[in-house]
Amino acid sequence: MKKPLILVTNDDGITAPGLRALISYMKEIGDVVVVAPDSPQSGMGHAITIDNTLYSKKVMIDLEDEKTEEYSCSGTPADCVKLALQELLSRKPDICVSGINHGSNSSINVIYSGTMSAAIEAGIEGIPAIGFSLCDYNWDADFSHAKNEIQKIVREALTNGIPTGVVLNVNIPKLEKKQLKGIKICRQARANWKEKFDKRTSPSGKDYYWLTGEFELLDKGEDTDEWALSNGFVSVVPTQFDLTAHHVIQTINNWNLN
Repeated sequence: MKKPLILVTNDDGITAPGLRALISYMKEIGDVVVVAPDSPQSGMGHAITIDNTLYSKKVMIDLEDEKTEEYSCSGTPADCVKLALQELLSRKPDICVSGINHGSNSSINVIYSGTMSAAIEAGIEGIPAIGFSLCDYNWDADFSHAKNEIQKIVREALTNGIPTGVVLNVNIPKLEKKQLKGIKICRQARANWKEKFDKRTSPSGKDYYWLTGEFELLDKGEDTDEWALSNGFVSVVPTQFDLTAHHVIQTINNWNLN
């Protein structure tokens, strides 16, 4: 049987350890093509390049692996997927996996995530897609403890498919392998960032700002991604990119608009 074709991307850049780990895990499942940003693109959300040129080049990061095609792209994570599907891949991939992100993309963080936006871009094109994130921001984070869970989720997605209009947002707690309790299907927790800007003055006298903030969990439910992560589970949230609040349509229809 033909091996599945797996498109691998991320937002931390093509040399990021999380991406390199994901590539190695996916090579045990199928044929891999990598298209990833040539520099970190964290927090880019679903930005695309429309006022500048895009560049892509074939690269070889792993000198011991001559079979895996890898391309760096000057654009955003969403750009990488668009370019991969339109120009770089010889056929439509069977699945797109994005990550492994250095840091959490649970709860409200999914809105800002370049990792998830790459997966969503693939989902928009009708390709099963999953974003993976580890709740550890360290560049030298250990991703190996979740290898089995990551491969299990991808294999199940390849076998069963992912419903149209849905991508999976997978977050992995920062734990030792023996501490992981399993995988839990969850809803996105209601949370927010209590933000402020740290205003400073440059040596030249110009004001500048650093965005800072604290994560506020507003949800006490035990069926959320935040609960799962806090209790040792890998969280899987089915995420849709149809942003319509269908349950509110009738309410708005009752307004006196006509």
